[in-house]
Amino acid sequence: MTAVSMVVIAGIIALYDGSVEKALPAILSVFLLAGLMQIGLGLLGLGKYIRYIPYPVVSGFMTAIGVIIIITQILPMLGYYPKEDADFVDQFKPQAEELILENILKEEAGEGILVLEDFEETIKRSHEVNASTILEEAKTLAASEASGAIGAIKILPRALKNILWLEIILALSTVVIIFGFKKITTAIPSTLVALLIVSGVAYGFGLDYRAIEKIPEGLPMPRLEIFTEFKLKAITPYIFTALTLAILGAIDSLLTSVVADNMTKTRHKPNKELVGQGIGNTIASIFGGIPGAGATIRTVVNINSGGKTKLSGMIAGVLLLFILLALGGVASKIPAAVLAGILITVGISVMDYKGLKAIPSLPRDIKFGPLKLSSEVIVMLVVLVLSTFWNLIYAVGIGLVIASLMFMKKIGDLTSEHSKIKSLSDEKAWADEKDFPENLKKEVFIKHKKGPLFFGTTSQFKQLPDQIPDTASTVIIRMDFMQYMDQSGLYAMEDVLQELSKKDITVLFVDVQRQPRYMMERIDIIPELIPEEHIFSTFDDCLVWVKENLKEKV
Repeated sequence: MTAVSMVVIAGIIALYDGSVEKALPAILSVFLLAGLMQIGLGLLGLGKYIRYIPYPVVSGFMTAIGVIIIITQILPMLGYYPKEDADFVDQFKPQAEELILENILKEEAGEGILVLEDFEETIKRSHEVNASTILEEAKTLAASEASGAIGAIKILPRALKNILWLEIILALSTVVIIFGFKKITTAIPSTLVALLIVSGVAYGFGLDYRAIEKIPEGLPMPRLEIFTEFKLKAITPYIFTALTLAILGAIDSLLTSVVADNMTKTRHKPNKELVGQGIGNTIASIFGGIPGAGATIRTVVNINSGGKTKLSGMIAGVLLLFILLALGGVASKIPAAVLAGILITVGISVMDYKGLKAIPSLPRDIKFGPLKLSSEVIVMLVVLVLSTFWNLIYAVGIGLVIASLMFMKKIGDLTSEHSKIKSLSDEKAWADEKDFPENLKKEVFIKHKKGPLFFGTTSQFKQLPDQIPDTASTVIIRMDFMQYMDQSGLYAMEDVLQELSKKDITVLFVDVQRQPRYMMERIDIIPELIPEEHIFSTFDDCLVWVKENLKEKV
């Protein structure tokens, strides 16, 4: 969400000649719109669909969160910060200079003054390319290169050559206290105890440690220009971006809620979550804030510290407000290594060990050549790897697609297995078919359709006309257990009925369920291909029709 917000901010500022103050109303309007869209998603009831995320996806997501936290906190635990490594930063100076020049040229081109006769305007801005700006841009590029799990792994060898042992001691002390204090009592959050003790010792003894970044102080004021200077044309190009922000935030928050549900054995209310988040983002935009979402890491820290009710979230909000107003200076003295140690314990705790332990025992239901693998393990590992080394949200989306495809294949296979084409003499008769006249069995073909008729089972169902014996003049399709039919199934049914009609075979329906009947009525399968008199509520009623209309062979 921050990355998308940056795109919005940079794009709108460029439209306002690089002036943040001029662009701010339009920027905040987009953020306000994103919040309103989230409220709309909640009011429309779309949040409930998050419940359909399979467990392997959630498991892979939770474990990936843990792995990401641990990997990314190794560098601050070692006391290594890439943008402070002069030799490492120097490698990015040529790229930084090129990037600054490129941005100047893009801005000039956007303003329509990048032409030969006005090129002096570009030359005048050349003073922006100086040693100071190049260094700052190079530091930003260096930090970006070392960000994320992949960046941390790539830079780790360099970090190991620049270890600050005090930072490691502070971080490891924090980890030991957090896990050790839990064995003494859980009444007091061990994370809080570790934070106070290690930070107090480091500050009290005047140790030369690295503190966290300075926390802003004071209360932001409402930016009423978001309303007074509102221009629709300024945000029109960013409506889809606002929707992207809204959906990303919704997914992030609802996934966080699913993780919290798994840890607390509770069930959240997704639509209320979306409405609440939308209200928060809407109000935040009025005060100059960027859109936010439920944070998995902070939620896990909260739960592991014993906060499992609504009150814990309220206390966190009030405490943050108090820190913002009064304790920003004090909180800024906390050692960065202590926070790294706290987050490492969070990473260890958040991983889904239940899912990991189950890997060897899960059924291997997929074959890749000679290999037999578990589809659920595949989904979990795909989400785990992609989340860790690429993108959390995209990984969940890909995991959902793979899990859905595998589920549909399983359902299709199971449905086909239970719906094989058999004659009455070959198939085990249902209870109400045992008294079917023996002399009519060759003339009547009974099809038991078990399970839904959807795109995963249509190919098997379409084989019906080819497998009906030549002696049969009537086909009875029993739909007692066919509760659902999708559009693919609907057209497959139409094709089968049309082919049977060409062969002068009469088709009878028994116990048509409400949804399939509605679908067939929509395209006039009923009554054009199957008249009402050929639809029976029970097999006994159908049998009466068969006896009356087919010549019995005595």
